[in-house]
Amino acid sequence: MTKRIFSQAFVVVGAIIEKEGKILLVKEGSGTEKAKWNQPAGGIEVGENPIGEIRREVKEETGFDFEPTGLVGIYSLVNKYLEPKYGAIPHPFKLIFRGNVVGGELIKNNDEIAETRWFTPEEIGRMNKEKLRDMDIVDEVKDYFAGRNFQLDLIRHNVIK
Repeated sequence: MTKRIFSQAFVVVGAIIEKEGKILLVKEGSGTEKAKWNQPAGGIEVGENPIGEIRREVKEETGFDFEPTGLVGIYSLVNKYLEPKYGAIPHPFKLIFRGNVVGGELIKNNDEIAETRWFTPEEIGRMNKEKLRDMDIVDEVKDYFAGRNFQLDLIRHNVIK
């Protein structure tokens, strides 16, 4: 993976996985935001197709095979409070997918993930920035349960040779 440099905006994909009214979050076990809860997510590397990337990230972080069915939304997150930590302001644009688990088995942990757990929307809403990687996850979950769903064909991935 390429080292992230926070001098410009970058793109991240994330998945909201719901089962019986609860949302799956993963506790990060490595990296700069270690021990914080996040949805299965990751940065898009140059050349990667966002839809293929979210499938890969979900598989790596949860063990599940994920089939995206739509976008909950695109979120622009300016993390000014992290400037002292990084010497710059991280500004991800997050493509948040909804979809279905179509196979695989939930893992408890791996090299990247310390723990996986299902949370109610209310439990997520009570988390603060010391527990939750990105505070916009609260809005993403609200938008998911409000039924926000944009077609995947909004994403056009072209590789020009």
